[in-house]
Amino acid sequence: MAINYDTLMSLKAEGQEFSYGDRETMLYALGIGFGRDPMDEKELPFVYEKNLKTVPTLATVIAWGAGAIGDSGINYAMVVHGEQKLKLYKPLPVAAKITTDSRVVGAWDKGEGKGAIIVTETNIAEKGGDKLCTLTSTIFARGDGGFGGPREGAPAPHTLPDRAPDMSIDAQTLPDQALLYRLSGDRNPLHSDPEFAKAVGFPKPILHGLCTYGTCCRAIISDVLNYDPTQITGFDVRFSAPVFPGDTVTVDVWKDKDVISFRARVKERDAVVINNGKCTLKG
Repeated sequence: MAINYDTLMSLKAEGQEFSYGDRETMLYALGIGFGRDPMDEKELPFVYEKNLKTVPTLATVIAWGAGAIGDSGINYAMVVHGEQKLKLYKPLPVAAKITTDSRVVGAWDKGEGKGAIIVTETNIAEKGGDKLCTLTSTIFARGDGGFGGPREGAPAPHTLPDRAPDMSIDAQTLPDQALLYRLSGDRNPLHSDPEFAKAVGFPKPILHGLCTYGTCCRAIISDVLNYDPTQITGFDVRFSAPVFPGDTVTVDVWKDKDVISFRARVKERDAVVINNGKCTLKG
């Protein structure tokens, strides 16, 4: 079924309810690499219920499956995650009942055989309480170009500074990391099933893009923010290449007042896997 532009732009889902507890908060932190050294007193609060802290990028999994993009008509076998943005209005609680309002906010036609760009927005609030965050997600539907939508006007990514990075942080992923991270919500077999991965063109299962996203956040929290995640009010990236479990992800960082710009590279292949990163801090 081909995309119908008017139908796509009308898609929304309001008042969906979800909940998460400290178990999910700790599992997510373990899935992006916190707690590798159980004796590290700075990392322990992310993976132990005593004085538990939340990682801001936890927001991407607490309402997994929210929205109505499944009714869009796109070919999901040809979809890749293009960009992820997060805006936080307050630090995430360690456990909460939440509601979500989701809608499609933009769609751009790259042309027949060139794919489509679709942007969705999800607002998450505590049930009966404060707004927590806004997630903006861009998908590249490789098989759905030529539907007649606008060609120009897609959002431009954050521009990295034109100077050498102020620092570079090595973040090691583990061979079993995708198997652990998938327990936070994304059960796509591309990240767990070797036969499925080969069938869609990969030599083996790849790490979730949002796991790499969280890994970058972990690196910035630990090496730039002295383990204080409450400083972060925004976290935006563009995905540019896959990571395989076990890769070393090197995060290049530029610090300019309340904006941390970053990109991530895989050392072994010299491939940029996340680009145009922007971590916004409290002013």
